[in-house]
Amino acid sequence: MVFFFMMSTLFSKIINQEIPSVKLLEDNYFYSFLDIRPISTGHALVIPKQEVDHFYEMDELYLSKILIFSKPLVKAIEQAIPCLRVGSLIAGLEVPHAHLHLVPIQSMQQFSFEYAKSVSTNELKKVQKKILQFL
Repeated sequence: MVFFFMMSTLFSKIINQEIPSVKLLEDNYFYSFLDIRPISTGHALVIPKQEVDHFYEMDELYLSKILIFSKPLVKAIEQAIPCLRVGSLIAGLEVPHAHLHLVPIQSMQQFSFEYAKSVSTNELKKVQKKILQFL
């Protein structure tokens, strides 16, 4: 399925497969993939297929569905990655396209972008394989 957007953000290019990603889950409204600069192993992004800059400017349909879409993904991450919880973060400064961060954490101190570091595609694919076992 190809989607066309006015701004063509980095995330829109990922949805349209113009830029590669390590995909976890997709439906008609959302696309989820592993962050290339994770705060921790298993850090995933959920992005709407509706291109909008600010999270709370999303159409109400998208706002009402994003957590429902994320629920099985969070459960799979919790089973695949040792963590106390999967924290949810809406920052929205990195890319001008609404998105939700799902970050496996052990403590609130760990829940910070200061811990983000680049990882290889091979490493992301290993994590993807673990998570997909539980989806």
